[in-house]
Amino acid sequence: MGKLSGKVALVTGGNSGMGLATAQLFAAEGAKVIITGRRKQETEEAAQSSGPNVEGFVGDIANLADLDRLHDHIATRYGKVDIVFANAGIGDFVPFGQVTEEQFDKVFDVNVKGTFFTVQKLLPLIPDGGSVILNGSVAGSKGVASFTAYSATKAALRSFARTWTADLKERKIRVNVLAPGPIDTPIFGKTGLTTEQIDGFKAGMADQVPLGRIGHVDEIAKPALFLASDDSSFVTGIELTVDGGMAQI
Repeated sequence: MGKLSGKVALVTGGNSGMGLATAQLFAAEGAKVIITGRRKQETEEAAQSSGPNVEGFVGDIANLADLDRLHDHIATRYGKVDIVFANAGIGDFVPFGQVTEEQFDKVFDVNVKGTFFTVQKLLPLIPDGGSVILNGSVAGSKGVASFTAYSATKAALRSFARTWTADLKERKIRVNVLAPGPIDTPIFGKTGLTTEQIDGFKAGMADQVPLGRIGHVDEIAKPALFLASDDSSFVTGIELTVDGGMAQI
């Protein structure tokens, strides 16, 4: 038996990168997994390539009507969701002084509002003793140039984990933050940077990591499995940093 046998898991933003790697690992450990994504073709292809225990759901976590549809779908098909990995997020990396209202609103709508209402709307479907994992970032606790709005959204997720742990303690629902350092994911291609700029950014990040490289998506999936499973049954309210030591020394 796998570590998640009999469990139902949701991975938002599970159509690529860290989310997809985590969804595939959850499925391999016995869970039935729903992945969400905004792009229909990409989401459906990601689900199909991940085997029969992974289902795609097209929706935007910043759209509350989509979250209502997601709730109703999970309630009807599964009746519960034991694990919520609120992974979906975006980033506009713009120097302070040049951030537009549109850019600010977009990143807060997805990363903060979207995460908040994902968990709140699904809360009635989470059994007592369930696990909620928020995908944060070391940027939430470090000062990184041009990350001003993005970093603030990730700091907000850390706060959510603390307050929700207190709010949900009677139900024994564990809420934790997974805080990746630099991870090689498709998000780099969505920043508006050129290929040369992206390569330079990755190299610069790797230079700041004691292990001398940026991380791989499976190096996030495995800690997510730990937080989702009974291996972490006495772990709640924490920020588990997975960064090769970048923010630790």
